[in-house]
Amino acid sequence: MSNEYDNEVFFTQYAAMSRSRNGLSAAGEWHQLKPLFPPLAGKRVLDLGCGYGWHCKFSEEQGASRILGIDLSEKMIAEARKRNAGPGIEYQVCGIGEYEYPADAWDCVVSNLALHYVEDLEEVFRKVYRTLKGDGVFLFNIEHPVFTSAGGQDWIYGEDGQPRHWPVDRYFLPGRRETHFLGCDVLKYHHTLTQILMGVLRSGFALEAVEEAMPPEEMMDIPGMKDELRRPMMLLVKARAVK
Repeated sequence: MSNEYDNEVFFTQYAAMSRSRNGLSAAGEWHQLKPLFPPLAGKRVLDLGCGYGWHCKFSEEQGASRILGIDLSEKMIAEARKRNAGPGIEYQVCGIGEYEYPADAWDCVVSNLALHYVEDLEEVFRKVYRTLKGDGVFLFNIEHPVFTSAGGQDWIYGEDGQPRHWPVDRYFLPGRRETHFLGCDVLKYHHTLTQILMGVLRSGFALEAVEEAMPPEEMMDIPGMKDELRRPMMLLVKARAVK
């Protein structure tokens, strides 16, 4: 898994984003992701790629008894410990691929905008299934395949500088995609919709919800937000571990 988030230039740009400064209320997908969370009172929650720890703090506020947030970035973990600490929250510098995933250890595993940095997605799904207790919930948000396929992750612009359309290319050729994001070259991985959803099912999960993120009406005044209705950027999936 690549780690641009410890690059000083990248991290500085990331810290300036609205969702970094204002947390979940500034995340366009939160109004859809929040209702998908199961009841967390007394539960154990693992956050894969926790970033600033917003979902860890939310889990604590919902009454979770133990929360572990892992992230490959030392800078992200340092920020999480500063912004979203709590008596039931632990943060650990660890990649999604390197975590040990102990059997039957967690009631809920959440991952927000981190799995598109993972090459072997189905391996992670199998590990998450192993570490969840029976009937446990896996809730993740990944960049949508329409968003990741071409690699450039930007609009095709007209002569007037306005976005004309979003390119979709090499859709059925999954794998590495090199894009430019927040002033840095960033490595991501494209996975088709079939790979994502069938990978979840093959790993033993039952799908409970699949949603494509749409920003809410109250965010439409934010510059560029109306264009987010022209193509999906994120895919939200809720699955239950059937054991």
